[in-house]
Amino acid sequence: MFAPKEGAEKRGEMTEPTPPQLTDPRRKRILYRATHRGTKESDAIVGGFFEGAVATLPDGKLDEADALLDEADVDLIDWVMGRQPVPDRWRNSLFDDVLDYYRHLTKLK
Repeated sequence: MFAPKEGAEKRGEMTEPTPPQLTDPRRKRILYRATHRGTKESDAIVGGFFEGAVATLPDGKLDEADALLDEADVDLIDWVMGRQPVPDRWRNSLFDDVLDYYRHLTKLK
């Protein structure tokens, strides 16, 4: 899935995973939108999810990803943090995967 930088292990360096190269312009745009949200929290949560998922998202989920990224940062973070209920339109959707990603992050701390 992700590979460390070439030769890093031999040099004893700690490395972060490198995402696979994206060649599809739509996936690149989704990744850019997800990682440049406007708030650090959204960049970390939404962007973090899409950094790991955008390359393998089924084509049928790309419209859903675009629609999710059209939502306001404040709303997304409120839904993720449980401060506001998740609207029906986002139940049983890609948003659930973002929420699972966040829950996994919080368990690691």
